[in-house]
Amino acid sequence: MMDYIKSFPSASVALPQKLLAGLSILLFGLVFFSGESRAERIKDIAMVEGARSNQLVGFGLVVGLEGTGDQVTQTPFTIQAARSMLQQFGVNLPPGVNPQTKNMASVIVTAELPAFGKPGQKLDVTVSSLGNAGSLRGGELLLTQLKGGNGQVYAVAQGSLVVSGFGAEGNDGSQIQVNTKAAGRIPNGAIIEREVATSISDGSDKIRFLLHEADFSTARNVAFAVNSIMGPGTAKALDGVSVEVIAPSDPSEKVIYLAELENIAVSRGAPAAKIIINSRSGTVVFGSEVTVGPAAVAHGNLTVTVDESLLVSQPGPFARAGETAVVPESEVTIEEEQVRMFAFEGGVDLKEIVTAVNRVGAAPGDLVAILEALQKAGAISAQLIVI
Repeated sequence: MMDYIKSFPSASVALPQKLLAGLSILLFGLVFFSGESRAERIKDIAMVEGARSNQLVGFGLVVGLEGTGDQVTQTPFTIQAARSMLQQFGVNLPPGVNPQTKNMASVIVTAELPAFGKPGQKLDVTVSSLGNAGSLRGGELLLTQLKGGNGQVYAVAQGSLVVSGFGAEGNDGSQIQVNTKAAGRIPNGAIIEREVATSISDGSDKIRFLLHEADFSTARNVAFAVNSIMGPGTAKALDGVSVEVIAPSDPSEKVIYLAELENIAVSRGAPAAKIIINSRSGTVVFGSEVTVGPAAVAHGNLTVTVDESLLVSQPGPFARAGETAVVPESEVTIEEEQVRMFAFEGGVDLKEIVTAVNRVGAAPGDLVAILEALQKAGAISAQLIVI
């Protein structure tokens, strides 16, 4: 297979006058890779430009509901859609007559058209209520056109909905619901009608890999790996995301060529030092490259407790006047936890950071405050990313 690929004129691009320079680059690349970490296939860290999926969306009607459809007086677009549909079948409603059907609902239908999708293949679709329908359970989607961002129709959808949500309601108004009843799916509910052209079949003698995550080191490694197997000068990194590779112009030969390229092992570049903070759940994740410079940290918790109680006040035994009364009594206490200051030496790694944080018993919220303070002080070499 490799001999067959190297026989392509466009794949063997090393010129005689550049052979020495190409070999020098190749040797440097081999030495460079020997010191790198784990290797991954190109197909795991990058995609071929143009080989992408496309989002499709359409407006449709769901019928066959058991009185849980749209309240048409509040959703006039459902009536308009029903009138338009009936007119296509030769049914014309008298002017001013609006059918008050409760077994119909307006919906938005979405699907994802995969790369290289061909006419006749089927897609899964998601159907979501657009109006105020109570439930789509038991409904059927009528023929709906699914369009891309350019307004062209790429698929049509129709079929019975599968709704995972359900609920129950009592006569006193109490109710219980699991998941949502206003959305469902139709497995294989859409048929592709139009193919999206890709760069694989455009007759070009170049292909371009796009990294999933921008990284100049990884882009350089991809180019070195391809050149080391396919020949010097075959690939070049254009930026931190794009790597351009010379390939056969014939589509069938290009497919064979890509099958070899995507399985080449590449060493991913060392990731940037990052600390990811989820502000909602309090989760904090440290990257392996995070280090802390010389710094001293003191952390303590201040707890304020207010205790409210009620006392009964009664008049004295010989008092001539007075009434029994309830008197509130408040007790306020302040407790401050005393924690000793600890110091970070220069070049502290991830393990030592975790040990120090556990030493003070910091909660996730307190940990975020400590990390922000260290970054402001210039002692932490990482990006703080809050999601």
